[in-house]
Amino acid sequence: MKVEQIYTGCIAHAAYYIENNGEAAIFDPLREVQPYIDKAVKDKAKIKYVFLTHFHADFVSGHLDLAKKTGAKIVYGPTANPAYEIIKASDNQVFEVGNYKVKVIHTPGHTMESTTYLLTDEIGKQHGIITGDTLFIGDVGRPDLAQHVVEDLTEDKLAGHLYDSLRNKIMPLSDDLIVYPNHGAGSACGKNMSKETTDTLGHQKEVNYALNPALTKEEFKKAILTGLTPPPGYFPKNVLMNIQGYESLDTVLERGHKGLTAEAFEAVANETEALVLDTRDASDFASGFIPNSINIGLEGNFAQWVGEMIPDIKQHILLVCYPEKEEEAMIRLSRVGYDGTIGYLNGGIDSWKRAGKGLDSIKRITAAEYARIHIASKQLTIDVRKKSEYDSEHIVDAVNIPLNEINNHLAEFPKNKPFILHCAGGYRSMIAASILKQRGWDNFTDVIGGFKEIATTDVPRSEYVCPTTML
Repeated sequence: MKVEQIYTGCIAHAAYYIENNGEAAIFDPLREVQPYIDKAVKDKAKIKYVFLTHFHADFVSGHLDLAKKTGAKIVYGPTANPAYEIIKASDNQVFEVGNYKVKVIHTPGHTMESTTYLLTDEIGKQHGIITGDTLFIGDVGRPDLAQHVVEDLTEDKLAGHLYDSLRNKIMPLSDDLIVYPNHGAGSACGKNMSKETTDTLGHQKEVNYALNPALTKEEFKKAILTGLTPPPGYFPKNVLMNIQGYESLDTVLERGHKGLTAEAFEAVANETEALVLDTRDASDFASGFIPNSINIGLEGNFAQWVGEMIPDIKQHILLVCYPEKEEEAMIRLSRVGYDGTIGYLNGGIDSWKRAGKGLDSIKRITAAEYARIHIASKQLTIDVRKKSEYDSEHIVDAVNIPLNEINNHLAEFPKNKPFILHCAGGYRSMIAASILKQRGWDNFTDVIGGFKEIATTDVPRSEYVCPTTML
């Protein structure tokens, strides 16, 4: 059976494409739909259905544009009630894509409309399950997201539904089925996802903690709810966009694809109070940037950090990019619902320099320089990695303020004495540095290469030691 996984690493997302006998279907497409259309054209196939496993929280799906451009029907599982036309499938309903069959298995838990799709090939052999966020490789979908949209859907209720769905709908299926999840490691939709993006169901029954048949329902709830970190703030907003609908990506790109001279860029920034978002890498940004701009590098987990760090999803945005990277930035912004790009600096930062406009900069030091400073003066160090990273190993006496919490802890950054910032490799600390600069801090230094480089020096570090159990 032909099942193509289309994986997008920067948001740890997997869409799926199946085609048989001139008909095709897409499962959980991203916002930019032309690649799916191109695949179908290459296969001389018509896209018949767009299947959604649930209302996604971590990205805006491309189902509306795909349906509009191809005539495909949008399919959700039971209980889905969006503000646009769909086929609301019933549990166990079967759809045909050529000679393939797609069976709907309602698996509430991550959300109430969550649905798994069982794939059967042209000779009647069950091939695999497209599980959405119901079952990941090594984990299951977190049940605490829907409460941020519908108050009554508590994490306890949904965890109970997920237990029932897994025990009654998924675990009885054949061990040789291939599991095709919607996300892999790096997604915030689970807490223990594997770097592998497919597996057999039989192997998952052996190694996935959530599929342990010995777990009672209460034990299961405790296992999946323990250790969950707060979801990113943009998640509920993406859910609502997927339920209510959104502008076509073509419209978003047309509005944002306006190259501006340095003078026009500055005027628009002042007139609209747009956020200036610089997507260059950390080293180039640090050496010279437009004052008050924020740095989130395109070559990292760009969309996720935009969603974490820019509170208003409708924020007007002006882009500073490497030339010919502007459209990529707009598309990746749109994946998480940030459709407010109103232009970009034509020619990139060089055009700003040629116009004689002022630049700001951020002081940086190497790990070796940091080691000398730290050993000599014990200057305050602020570690902006996740708490779990900090707990695993950190510089002695370093203060941990995770990047995604920085806006709520600005008072903890001193203004009357110098301090040093670092993350794991330099990407996140530069985001933090740009935010601090924008808010008026100028008394800090960033460590090039972050903790990865610091760990090669003689700076004292504290490691987590697992406590022994007394027998």
